Amino acid sequence: MKKLITNLTFWVLTAIVAGALLGHFAPATAVEMDVLGKSFINVVKLFINPIIFLTITLGISSMGDLKKVGRVGGKALLYFEIVTTLALIIGVGVAHVIQPGAGVTTSNLNGQAVGQYTKQAGSFSWLQFLADNLTLQVLLVSIVLGMLLSRYSGRQVIIDKLNVASKYVFKGLHFVMVFAPIGAFGGMAYTIGKYGVATLIPLAKLMATVYITMALFVFIVLGAILRYCGIRMLSFLNYIKEELLIVLGTSSSEAGLPGLMEKLERMGCAKPVVGLVVPAGYSFNLDGTTIYLSLATIFLAQVFGVELTVGQMLTIIGILMVTSKGAAGVTGSGFVVLASTLTAVKVIPVEGLALLLGVDRFMSEARSITNFIGNGVATIFLSHNEGALNHAQAALVLSGNTTVSASAESMPDSATSVSNLPVEAEPAKIPTRK
Repeated sequence: MKKLITNLTFWVLTAIVAGALLGHFAPATAVEMDVLGKSFINVVKLFINPIIFLTITLGISSMGDLKKVGRVGGKALLYFEIVTTLALIIGVGVAHVIQPGAGVTTSNLNGQAVGQYTKQAGSFSWLQFLADNLTLQVLLVSIVLGMLLSRYSGRQVIIDKLNVASKYVFKGLHFVMVFAPIGAFGGMAYTIGKYGVATLIPLAKLMATVYITMALFVFIVLGAILRYCGIRMLSFLNYIKEELLIVLGTSSSEAGLPGLMEKLERMGCAKPVVGLVVPAGYSFNLDGTTIYLSLATIFLAQVFGVELTVGQMLTIIGILMVTSKGAAGVTGSGFVVLASTLTAVKVIPVEGLALLLGVDRFMSEARSITNFIGNGVATIFLSHNEGALNHAQAALVLSGNTTVSASAESMPDSATSVSNLPVEAEPAKIPTRK
């Protein structure tokens, strides 16, 4: 009983259920709980950039060979493009098979409701995206500083101070995560209270298509990638279940991002790879968002009876390959990118976005969870590919062990322990390719 009471997963799950019940039976009160969810996410966001900065700077400064940085970065971008393109094709394919837009009426469309999104879509630019994306800016500054430190002979004094700062940042994060159930409660209560389960009925087929497609993508595509690395998807999902529930409750992958980085290091992924891949993936490896955008586009074409030619389909895929990469840096990301895609294609009425307004919040949970899992898998794959994944430690941690055996500790690539693991364990190193 004591173990259950102190289990964060139990309390987050309980809070999600309580929030859903409040939203259903007292919607007016539940909507006011949105402040709890938003406040929790805003506090967690305060930790994201410091963690990225410290992780990348410390990781790169310990690399020695700066060619490794470019190698990991190049592989990461290639991986992102291949996997998100595959997600796009899967989304388009499933939409054509299931036909979620068939029979949906357009009689109650409110074109004015999507005006703010079409306006943002028209003004979107990559230069603005890079200028407004603080996470990418921190990523670039951290890489440069890490490179400079790796060349500085007196870097150890600075590195020691950064290590101390890193410990305090993670201690602060652990304290904040105690309040995760409150954030999950607020987020779920607001979602159910504002939109209600009844809003799902007209578009139940689309909702089912989105969730089924993302589940297939996670367990088949991402599952196969993990199996290649010698890891089972179910074991990995069980390992990050607390973060997944927080993402589910708040509908925001940002809420679980710091915890994901910490756990990936704990399971044996090299600190430099974690620091480079996770932040970059947050902007460029949005598997869930990509699937949703492709499904939604084909869904709207079906609603309006638009028969897309092969050329138009290829155009849509090509546009989404570009626009989906900027989704994380735009307010109302999914709708803005979708609006810009429809505007560019010019064959599907943009007003059709009004059909999705009521259910978008529910689908955002699936998007966020899939994005979150996808970035974890990407980090594990690239660590494995670089020979910077401690498989012995990963097996121990994923099996539920909270201590590292002597054999694992003695390995040269043993991963950094952030919590529950021995503090003596050394961070995984990216080996030098000769």
